[in-house]
Amino acid sequence: MSDAQAQQDQIDQGVMDTLRERDHSILAKQVDSLGCSHNDIIELLAHYLALSEQEDDELFDDWFDALSKEQHTVLKVFEVYRGQYEHQN
Repeated sequence: MSDAQAQQDQIDQGVMDTLRERDHSILAKQVDSLGCSHNDIIELLAHYLALSEQEDDELFDDWFDALSKEQHTVLKVFEVYRGQYEHQN
């Protein structure tokens, strides 16, 4: 297993642990260390939501595949938070 794959596995395990514990501190550290502005994040999420609601999967896939590692991190964290809030009592 490559170092990159091992690191990704650790991140994924951290995300799963966070989901179970509902502790956002690990995810917050990942996002807080990114070099993007609040506006960049808002624009990314708006684009993500707009494209995900459309029926053109290829358009979404092409857009998603072109994202940077930082943008993928933002979307992963967003989805974790969203999942937690959608399933609250």
